[in-house]
Amino acid sequence: MAYESTAEFTQCLAAAGELKRIAAPVKIDLEITALADREMKSPGGGKALLIEQPQLADGSISKFPVLINAFGSERRMNISLGVERLDDLVDQIAFILKAKPPTSLREAWELVRNGIDLIHTRPAHVRGGSCKEVILRPEDGGPGLESLPVLKCWPQDGGPFVTLPNVYTRDPDNGTRNIGMYRMQVYDRWTTGMHWQLHKVAARHGKRYYETGTRMPVAVALGGDPALTFAATAPMPDGLDEILLAGFLRKKSVPLVKCETNDIEVPANSDFVIEGYIDPTEPLRPEGPFGDHTGFYTPVDLYPAFHVTCITHQKGAIYPATIVGKPPMEDFYLGTASVKIFLPVFKMNFPEIVDMALPAEGVFHNLVFVSIKKQYPYQAYKIMHGLWGMGQMMFTKIIVVVDAGVDVHNTSDVLFHLCANIDPQRDSLMTKGPCDALDHAPTVPNIGSHIGFDATRKLAGEGHTRGWPDACTLPAELLAEVERKFPR
Repeated sequence: MAYESTAEFTQCLAAAGELKRIAAPVKIDLEITALADREMKSPGGGKALLIEQPQLADGSISKFPVLINAFGSERRMNISLGVERLDDLVDQIAFILKAKPPTSLREAWELVRNGIDLIHTRPAHVRGGSCKEVILRPEDGGPGLESLPVLKCWPQDGGPFVTLPNVYTRDPDNGTRNIGMYRMQVYDRWTTGMHWQLHKVAARHGKRYYETGTRMPVAVALGGDPALTFAATAPMPDGLDEILLAGFLRKKSVPLVKCETNDIEVPANSDFVIEGYIDPTEPLRPEGPFGDHTGFYTPVDLYPAFHVTCITHQKGAIYPATIVGKPPMEDFYLGTASVKIFLPVFKMNFPEIVDMALPAEGVFHNLVFVSIKKQYPYQAYKIMHGLWGMGQMMFTKIIVVVDAGVDVHNTSDVLFHLCANIDPQRDSLMTKGPCDALDHAPTVPNIGSHIGFDATRKLAGEGHTRGWPDACTLPAELLAEVERKFPR
């Protein structure tokens, strides 16, 4: 399903019983965080919240409601991507990876019959869109960023931060587009920070502009179809266009329109578009601190300043936001959906993988559970090295590899097998590599160590000569008979 605005998405959440409306005024300074954090930590992720009267720093009420926790449950993730179950998308992606390019109408029909309509992956280029219903420019003297209900999330934050931006940049060498999600600290009415970390694609784009000294065009889209926000967070390989993923997910081409003040194209049905540039000739600016998904504040560091040249928005725009902090939070469900949808890609590289999970306690990069069909000695170590070499998996602190029968989504089950199956010295592997820039634990920023645990059943070829014991289980026939005689 394709959504044309955050308002349309909000209506679907309400119809599904997944939305709470907050009619009373709520301050953007910490109060929305308090409400949202309480809701996110409710069983199952609680409900999405529509703050109808966000109270700005000057005490006035913003005309833009705030939608928060919209992705914060498995059901809301399904609604955002227009599916009954994420497994439907997983099956489609697995089919695409196995399929050959169609050479006949019959083969093309086979793709369509399996729900694979790839024509919608290509964007549609349009002349205008609802995102341009209102246009604000600095030279007109009207409102700027201060009119948006940008949240201050935590007490020690350096200021209000845009927390759910889709940041559009282009590679200056080949023109390829990237959409990333990088927090933006609001400095004043027309300036923000741009927190793209060292390892991010946009930082690589920016590096080329800094090398040539030319002004870098940037556009930031907020809202619109939630598939676009998901695509901005998805672990797409460098050089692959997130717009293609969004078009595939929404089963409808993404309409793109050129910005008013630069040549970046953005989705025409965005709720808000913030246009601007980064000037490589000016010094970097202090950004932060910020209460991050690690559950701790990330310190002040130097990042580029983003100069806003124009803000456009729909007349009935809703401001989308999130907060990050000690889990569980809304971002856990976004990350879980990414792992699930892209699991076929991991399996294409490592056919022995059965399943993967990123537990909430691991805040994305800290902990990964992976189950495998083990066939030969040291296969678990092959998986560890392989995963550390795949994109943002390079940041993973701890990888635990278990056998195929272990439910990686059941943390208790994984920890039981970890504790039962390892000899710590024999079954652990420590290595060095890049670390998440937000990780406060390494001695030196951005570099540190990683550890892997082989919690699988050991083979003789791995030096275990004692013979591996059988697990204590009861016969299936007996269990069925007990269920029949003594129903629950």
